[in-house]
Amino acid sequence: MSESGFSIKKLLKQVAIFFAILGPGIITGSVDNDAGGITTYSVAGAIYGYGLIWTLIPSFVVLLIIQEMNARMGIVTGKGLADLIRENAGVKVTFFIFIGLLFADIGNTTTEFAGVAGSMEVFGISKYISVPVAAFMVWILVVKGNYKIAERIFLIFSVSLLTYVISAMMGKPHWAEIGSSIIHPRMDVSTKGIAMVIGIIGTTIAPWMQFYMQSSVIEKGLKMKNYTYTLIDIVVGCVATVVVAFFIIVACASTLHVNGIQIGEAKDAALALKPLAGNLASQVFAFGLFIASIFSATILPLATAFYVCEAFGFEAGIDKKWNDAKEFYTLYTGILVVAAIIILLPNAPLIKISLWSQVLNGLLLPVVLVCMIILVNNKKIMGEHVNKPITNFIGWTAIVILIGLSITLLILPFFKR
Repeated sequence: MSESGFSIKKLLKQVAIFFAILGPGIITGSVDNDAGGITTYSVAGAIYGYGLIWTLIPSFVVLLIIQEMNARMGIVTGKGLADLIRENAGVKVTFFIFIGLLFADIGNTTTEFAGVAGSMEVFGISKYISVPVAAFMVWILVVKGNYKIAERIFLIFSVSLLTYVISAMMGKPHWAEIGSSIIHPRMDVSTKGIAMVIGIIGTTIAPWMQFYMQSSVIEKGLKMKNYTYTLIDIVVGCVATVVVAFFIIVACASTLHVNGIQIGEAKDAALALKPLAGNLASQVFAFGLFIASIFSATILPLATAFYVCEAFGFEAGIDKKWNDAKEFYTLYTGILVVAAIIILLPNAPLIKISLWSQVLNGLLLPVVLVCMIILVNNKKIMGEHVNKPITNFIGWTAIVILIGLSITLLILPFFKR
């Protein structure tokens, strides 16, 4: 009886520790499913049906490997990735990397506000109301809140993304076809098909994620004794990310694809679902897009402010007061304001902004990942916690594949007929 009581007490203690540590992995993974990601998955489902669901498996592996290395490096060093790049690569190299990342993330944040505007238009709310209100709410949360409060809200946002499961189920998916597409993967070898595969895998991992993951681990004050729980948090986050992506593809494949309906963005998917799966399915899909967009509109500029300030030695962190981290809060506010203003401009070139931000992400991602894997293998920095040979093999393989995908994404347009 006493042994049983001890076991239960120990188990409850471990569960309590896990919930205390819960956050960085799930939040970082969930932000993957932003407006751009939802658009990519929606278009893939509408065009190819269930045919490209298999791509989520390599996406999961890459996401898991990269986030684990980030978390371990943050826990061991107590420093952000930007800090470590500056210390080991020098200020000049750091400056050019982060100027590129800053412009890319302004474009990415603009895309998120486009998602807010599009999703609210499904409910009949003008962008001139939804975007300013969303921007103000996001600003208040970060500037007037603290990390603990913000993290809990972010976790609620993460759970809210599971509304896509409801939307998919209302489309009455064909599970036998889904299983067949996973067991027997096929790919359209046309330029359009290859670009779609690159888009699905590429949307899973972005440069800013590496900086946010490492900074949030430090902000939470995690230590190596917490590593096992942190790893569970990362795995749960990666699984949740892929599950949401899976059901977005299924929702659009089960309704739009079977009816031959093509779309250009996630808002189109929400509108097209109405006559096919009912008004509720349409609204649930739009609500998911809104949550994902406002969630990412919070995290993206936050991550950008974190790593730019870290790179150049300024104070950063949402637990700090404005006067203690002026540069951090000013940069965060500036990115939000610029992105919101761009969305509110009549005839703003949103497609071009989204395209060029993705191109910049594609160019910068391999640079960031190479810096990261070199740092995580540096014994002076990591001590005994450097990568194991198998992790290095998988890590470098993932980087080579990502570089190949980035290059292919850039040169594909030149081969279009």
